[in-house]
Amino acid sequence: MPYSEICTTQKVAQILGISVTSVQQLVESGEIEAWKTGGGHRRIPLAAVQAYKASLTTATKLYPAELPVSKKTSILVIEDNALQRGIYEKQISSWNLQADLRFCENGYQALIEIATHRPAVLLADIVMDGIDGYEVINTILRYPELAAMNIAILSSLSNAELNARGGIPEGVVFFSKPMNYDELRGYLRACCAQNVARNVGN
Repeated sequence: MPYSEICTTQKVAQILGISVTSVQQLVESGEIEAWKTGGGHRRIPLAAVQAYKASLTTATKLYPAELPVSKKTSILVIEDNALQRGIYEKQISSWNLQADLRFCENGYQALIEIATHRPAVLLADIVMDGIDGYEVINTILRYPELAAMNIAILSSLSNAELNARGGIPEGVVFFSKPMNYDELRGYLRACCAQNVARNVGN
């Protein structure tokens, strides 16, 4: 394959208009074909990027601009701080995602919500009274039927504090507070695109 037809994650992020973190998530989930060099760097065929972009165009044509709630990407946010919940709601709602946004203020509420509605995306704070975010995430990871859920931790904990709690589980994305909202927006855009592509024809 000619070198000009091979992309880095940074180049793919520019082509798709999303963050590098979101590209990495798409690669890890198998949505975009890629491989790693001996040095651990991801290399992505341009054809794979174009195919993914084409699939999004097809999905956009198949669905109207305003999707019914049942077809929107369901996003659940667990955050025990009311002020922070308000900030998340204002930010995420301003991004015009085809998403149904829900909030829980503790882990107990979240487990009930997950069992009832099975959200496509979970954004979880870690430090909470009672059932904390780690317990919620580890519960999800024990159930194969929830394996398709995109999970991200939103926390101000340091790496040392995270490692003391067992580290970041495999397949889970980490966003450090104070939040980089451009990164979070890119991640959620990728999750919504993935969800629409998955539901085409369903």
